[in-house]
Amino acid sequence: MRRRVISVAAALAVAGIGTAWFLTAPSPLSEQAIDGMTGDAERGALVFAAGGCASCHTAPGAEDGTLILSGGQAFATEFGTFHAPNISSDPVHGIGAWTTIDVVNAVKRGVSPKGQHYYPAFPYGSYGRAETQDLVDLAAYLGTLPASDIPSLPHDIGFPFNIRRSVGGWKLLFWSDDWVIDGDLTDQQMRGRELAEGLAHCAECHTPRNALGGLDTARWMGGAPNPNGSGNIPDITPAALGWSEADIAEYLRSGFTPEFDTAGGEMAHVVKNMAQLPQADRDAIAAYIAALPDIK
Repeated sequence: MRRRVISVAAALAVAGIGTAWFLTAPSPLSEQAIDGMTGDAERGALVFAAGGCASCHTAPGAEDGTLILSGGQAFATEFGTFHAPNISSDPVHGIGAWTTIDVVNAVKRGVSPKGQHYYPAFPYGSYGRAETQDLVDLAAYLGTLPASDIPSLPHDIGFPFNIRRSVGGWKLLFWSDDWVIDGDLTDQQMRGRELAEGLAHCAECHTPRNALGGLDTARWMGGAPNPNGSGNIPDITPAALGWSEADIAEYLRSGFTPEFDTAGGEMAHVVKNMAQLPQADRDAIAAYIAALPDIK
């Protein structure tokens, strides 16, 4: 009887491991997902700016205005330190050998060309809401940028977070391409939502996280501790912010607050990126932020 119980338990354990392995598998889009799509590098430059790609992937200390995406910047978190990789057009150390669908899957699904999960320090949790055509355009633009042969730095993370397959479990729990703010929105607010919840990934900094690093959507844009342990990132819901839509749009253009203070730290990079977008997009983001529900 005891032997039979052990056999059944072993079989259940194997079945459980097999199920977990299946459920945590990467789920990339197929080549057919971009059938008929042609990349427009000029539009891709705007996608690049909206996504803030240069802010993370330009080498530390790079001269202002250079777009050599050799990576190397470090991002300290409670799970370890992550380093932005080389995403230049170099075919060996960058992404020059990637296909368009490789770029789309990396940004939209968090899956590498080798079929591995990327860690969610890469904000595909937000980028997943981007339009596929936008990412096809982004791929076209990335291909026009200079190559760098600087190798990517490895992440500095310990067990169990260094098990890539476990990221599949994180995705099951927290990854979604659904909109967080829904309901009766104007066309302008919906465009702002597309940018703020998607490419601009505002919530990745302005929304608190749970113990596993998932965004707490019940406190959407309600402020959060700075991942590097230095201070807090502000609550930007209307009651806490207290700015008009015009104030928000101007801040995204110039970095000046209504009190004549200026954006600093990482937000200075965000302003630099947002300033490259059409005024209509900044106005749309402002309209979306002004429509956010207050945190109770």
